[in-house]
Amino acid sequence: MKIPEKGMSRDEVMAAMSRYAEKDTDWRSGRTFGYSYDAGRDAEKVTKEAYGRFLSENALDPRVYPSLVKFETEVVGICRTHLRGDDEVVGTFTSGGTESCMLAVKTARDWAKAEKGVTAPEMILPITAHAAFHKGASYFGVKVVPVDVDPQTFEADPAAVKAAVNENTVLIVGSAPSYAHGVIDPIVEMGKIALEHDVLLHVDACIGGFMLPYVKRLGRELPDWDFAVPGVTSISMDLHKYAYCAKGASVLMMKNKELRQHQIFACAAWTGYSVVNTTMQSTKSGGPMAAAWATLHHIGDAGYLELTRRAMDATDRIAAGVESIPELRMLGTPVMTLLAFASDEVDVFHVADEMKLRGWLIGAQLEYGPSPTNLHLTVGPTNDEKADAFVADLRASVEAAKALPKSDLPAQIQAAFANMSPEDISPETLKQMLAMAGASGTELPERESEINHVLDALPRALNEKLLVGYLNELFA
Repeated sequence: MKIPEKGMSRDEVMAAMSRYAEKDTDWRSGRTFGYSYDAGRDAEKVTKEAYGRFLSENALDPRVYPSLVKFETEVVGICRTHLRGDDEVVGTFTSGGTESCMLAVKTARDWAKAEKGVTAPEMILPITAHAAFHKGASYFGVKVVPVDVDPQTFEADPAAVKAAVNENTVLIVGSAPSYAHGVIDPIVEMGKIALEHDVLLHVDACIGGFMLPYVKRLGRELPDWDFAVPGVTSISMDLHKYAYCAKGASVLMMKNKELRQHQIFACAAWTGYSVVNTTMQSTKSGGPMAAAWATLHHIGDAGYLELTRRAMDATDRIAAGVESIPELRMLGTPVMTLLAFASDEVDVFHVADEMKLRGWLIGAQLEYGPSPTNLHLTVGPTNDEKADAFVADLRASVEAAKALPKSDLPAQIQAAFANMSPEDISPETLKQMLAMAGASGTELPERESEINHVLDALPRALNEKLLVGYLNELFA
């Protein structure tokens, strides 16, 4: 592959890109549960226009494009009000939830070192906390201390959190809501623990924080989880999810400037310009923050309330439909538009394949801790019109899955690889494992149940090794 000797015309470029996109998921169809968040064509048009208008502006140096400073400070101001923060609360626009969460980890590490002399930092994570915190721990040298959750509600266990605190604890993480089950951790109780032990408490509200205040305004009962809770020191909240902004758009909100200074990086020890960054990026396009400002102002408060109503109506109908199918059971009691369901009678990986054949995209989640193998839905307003059709196809897919043979791959995988360590996995063994899962090459099979069975059967360290190997091959 090399750059073409003669440049292609605009029409040729666009035609080639359209060919590449032929197999992409149609996220506007109302048949996709996750990945993209759709507020309708009108909002999409405004978002894209604003993004394109400021695509080439660079937020590296705030002195050069004061418009970007204005966009960021006003977006952050909106988010501060939304999260019930006082005048001391500050925030930063980031590229997404993972960056927001990782910066929270970095901030806690540096705060604890400066304020308490902690040199072996630890972070308390309920096992339902997002993988982004494990990523932050890996990048920034913070030890993860996992704690159990309630096996029925899937909420963090305050007693387990409290028992895990020690002199090296720099951060406690709670979710509002957790991605896997859509439930809010007991943030009030966790805040009391954080205050008692003088540690930071981060609330991961990446996927639901923007929507939750609207859910409450629709009359749903919700526990407190935001800056109104004593002990909460930072909150991450994505805008490219239920605020329907362009990717990547997130905010990391901090209780005050004194805390945020530990988030900021500066370097003057080189021959070039002095570097100071609030985020992990230096150069960053003004497109996402301009688009976020435009989207928030275009949709408006009443618009977001209506979008939330539609999404919650769809969720209610889908949840009721799931509960009406005898072979399925809901996991936990979701507070908004994230839900998960499992089965003791049918292979849910087969159910996911059957739904895919019927034109639906839903997620599969592996067994971990008290959470069994399950299927996950992230419901949006465009799923509203398709909710009844979804339930009908889900019912048919369960019946079809019941007739499919039980996979013998888990037993084979466990027998072959369960006693191996990641260090024992050679490139050839890795290819063998991928082939057994039907994931050799760059094309996934039409049915993915075998892949999911392999991943579910492996010890988690081997699972991660396999995922790394597959991705390494995919982008060769």
